[in-house]
Amino acid sequence: MSTTPRTAPTAPPMTYVQVAAVLQEIGMLSQEKAHSVLRECADCTSDTLNPYEVAEALEVFGVAVSLHTEDLDFLESDDESLLQDAAALTGGAVTVAHVRLHEEEDWDGEFPRWDRLEFERNGRLISLSAEHLSDDYYDIGAALECVEAVSPDDDPRSFRVVDFEGTRWRLHDTIVVLATPEQTEALGKSLGLAFEPLADPAGQEPENAFSI
Repeated sequence: MSTTPRTAPTAPPMTYVQVAAVLQEIGMLSQEKAHSVLRECADCTSDTLNPYEVAEALEVFGVAVSLHTEDLDFLESDDESLLQDAAALTGGAVTVAHVRLHEEEDWDGEFPRWDRLEFERNGRLISLSAEHLSDDYYDIGAALECVEAVSPDDDPRSFRVVDFEGTRWRLHDTIVVLATPEQTEALGKSLGLAFEPLADPAGQEPENAFSI
């Protein structure tokens, strides 16, 4: 994935109601789901959202997943939750099962620790290495490779990292959306977000991964 900074387009201040309207217009959100979410956050539907909150709203409406920056409860269970959430975005095209995190053999108790994350994607084993600096935080690069491995086959949608203007003194989660090129372009114009593709331009699997 490229690390070149991308400038998000300028968009007017947004609210949850406006974000929901955009997502419905471009076919990413059903009216039923929009109404359900807006009912749950009725007290804040008209609040003006900053750029990061607009990106977070994509997860709130169920069209994105996030990789938490803050402490995790358990690496293996959080990896499994992330993978299941990413698979859910595919609408059943991809299933994930048997998520396992194998700690580095003969680990001496000092970090970093090189682990191996394995899971079954539609019955096929996927195995990736991950460098963990502690038991409380993702290896973000490896976690993004896991999400990319869940990409649906023969589908115009792809996973993309959402780029947004950060809020000073605040830690930001990494937010990933599954959308078509046309949908990401519309999201950029309407919501003021930019997007970075996860997939290698040549369509190759990450060098860090192998499958069986």
